[in-house]
Amino acid sequence: MTALEFVQHWGIEGPGFALNERQGAQSYFIDLCALLGVPPPGTEVGSDYLFEKATGSLTLIGQHRGYADVFKRGCFAWENKAPGGNLDAALRQLLGYSHALDNPPLLVVCDRQRIRIHTQFTGHPSEVHEIALTDLVYTSKQALLRRLWEAPGSFRPHITSRAITEKAAHTFATLADNLRKRGPQTSPEREAYAQQVAHFLTQTLFCFFAEDVGLLPGDLFKEMINRRPRELHTQGGLILPSEVMRSTISGLFETMREGGTCGFHDVPWFNGGLFETVAMPELKITDVTELRNAAELDWSAIDVSIFGTLFERGLDPAKRSQLGAHYTDTATIARIVEPVVRRPLLQKWELLTPILRGHLAKSKKRGDAAYQKAYAEYSAYLDSLAEFTILDPACGSGNFLFVGLKALKDIEHHVITEAEKLGLERPLDLRTSPANMRGIEINEYAAELARVTVWIGELQWRLAHGYPFPMAPVLAPLDCIEHRDALIAWEGAGDDRKAVEAPWPKVSVAIGNPPFLGGSKKRGELGGEYVEALKNVFAGRVPGGADLVTYWF
Repeated sequence: MTALEFVQHWGIEGPGFALNERQGAQSYFIDLCALLGVPPPGTEVGSDYLFEKATGSLTLIGQHRGYADVFKRGCFAWENKAPGGNLDAALRQLLGYSHALDNPPLLVVCDRQRIRIHTQFTGHPSEVHEIALTDLVYTSKQALLRRLWEAPGSFRPHITSRAITEKAAHTFATLADNLRKRGPQTSPEREAYAQQVAHFLTQTLFCFFAEDVGLLPGDLFKEMINRRPRELHTQGGLILPSEVMRSTISGLFETMREGGTCGFHDVPWFNGGLFETVAMPELKITDVTELRNAAELDWSAIDVSIFGTLFERGLDPAKRSQLGAHYTDTATIARIVEPVVRRPLLQKWELLTPILRGHLAKSKKRGDAAYQKAYAEYSAYLDSLAEFTILDPACGSGNFLFVGLKALKDIEHHVITEAEKLGLERPLDLRTSPANMRGIEINEYAAELARVTVWIGELQWRLAHGYPFPMAPVLAPLDCIEHRDALIAWEGAGDDRKAVEAPWPKVSVAIGNPPFLGGSKKRGELGGEYVEALKNVFAGRVPGGADLVTYWF
């Protein structure tokens, strides 16, 4: 079959166009293989390259079907739709089963008029390549498609998520530095202004992310930043372009607080406390330039496991010099999360699995007593995940909390996939969420970034696994990540002021990397009053000369 014959057969006026999804899926793919000169599924001896690769149950569950239309291990999973089909829904379907298919690096959705390739390489931003049916007359487009079979690794994006994150952090650090230099230079006004700048930039980075994952409509925020408004003459006098932009962005932030309309766009209700206070600093042209540079980045690919630390260093004047310093990477954090969170919870599931099989072996149909007994025990396990809480009592900007949340969500997704293979119905949504996390952090910059880290981590995880975003509100309040001292609390005032042990919430596990500070350095770093308070509160439990980290234990 020539390229022209293929286009004519499957085009709008061709005999293949009227076939429904089931009728046309395999014949279309076989014709495409013939056109490209690659083997069709099932012809490679000993390979895992098949039509309708089973992931478990073949029953219909909502909009999910228990297989991929075509699967080639290590290369791609492919989902076909009829012409005009919803390719976004097809992608969500593939994402939901990606784990069961060993996470292929390429997910392909197709409605026979369009072929859309989504890259899913770990540690890299996702890229999309789209080929229209009529483009297949060009040898260059055929060569692009042939790489799915012959060189899937060639689709790997050149830039990494870490590189994007580090570039974003440096851009925001420069912006924060410029804004602070123009603000008050004496205390306490300087500290208040620095916090105002940090809060504005945190709101801004979240807007970049929300826009790139589709939570903000179109390019609404980027258009506000890239717009070059003219001077406005009003009865009150002249309004400069920078003030127009400042007013426009403030209006968006205020709309995100409760939801509503911004210009001609509907904006969801974000809440969460991030937009409770809107107080933008004055922007100069150099500030706007840095924001425009930031707008060019792919914020959906931010490496949330490190971005909080980098942003904290950029936004906090005291930590600006540490921007390029070492941070605790995900692999190191996983050495704690694996034995404390993942392993025990998965062991409980492994013990439960044969019990569920036993119940289901007695079930004659979905909904009978044996099925309901199995589902009740399965649901109870999911409830235990929802009730599992993780505390980092020195959480910094949230790296440990993010990795802990990801572990919980990975476990729940794995359990749901395995339960579906057993024949149990998939729940409508996940039960784990940012509400599983608890944090205590003394630095105000870091505490706010920890909340944003957890929020973005939740949204990124949902996006990567085909789950819908939470709405109304998008961001649940994270008051459980507290800005306070983890060791000492003060009661009373004046001469009656007394130090007591700071309370910690009751949780399932505690993880983290508390601060190390040698006994001889504590007084110089923390002050005499605080060191004496530590000695008094922890007398008999911690020696006075012990390293600061000891108090956490």
